[in-house]
Amino acid sequence: MNVIKTDIEGVVILEPRVFKDDRGYFFESFSERDFAEAVGSVHFVQDNESRSSYGVVRGLHFQKGENAQAKLVRVIEGTVLDVAVDIRRDSPTFGKHVAVELSGENKRQLFIPRGFAHGFSVLSELVVFQYKCDNYYCPASESGIAWDDAALGIDWRVPREAVVLSPKDACRQKLNEAVDLF
Repeated sequence: MNVIKTDIEGVVILEPRVFKDDRGYFFESFSERDFAEAVGSVHFVQDNESRSSYGVVRGLHFQKGENAQAKLVRVIEGTVLDVAVDIRRDSPTFGKHVAVELSGENKRQLFIPRGFAHGFSVLSELVVFQYKCDNYYCPASESGIAWDDAALGIDWRVPREAVVLSPKDACRQKLNEAVDLF
């Protein structure tokens, strides 16, 4: 596994070794031992999967307090622009983001530690997205920030008129209005 550091400490891109032949391909998508050696010890407890179509923007989401989550995300089919925003108030990179193209083709994964808001935009006709979490989902701790907060400067690579949002994501607070950050 190749580990690529990003501009924000703790957020890393993982590239697995992919073995291809005339039958298709094989790769190890997760090894707790290898992950601990390369990134750190994180015990994942929940796997999630979503299916979305072009233009869908999911995010920017996070879990508050003791229910905060670290995530290891990847795409099974299709392409997304995956985004992690540092929402740790005492961090030197507070409000900064990392944006990475993840696809079924490149098989890259992104590790997002606790203290970040996460989201993605669907760049392909269809996407199947999977992620591991190190803490269980808790509806009472669910929160988020506005996907289109101009202060964040995120280029979601989808025209605004093509963006599809959930009702919750359509009315999230801006980062400078948020009170439930880390």
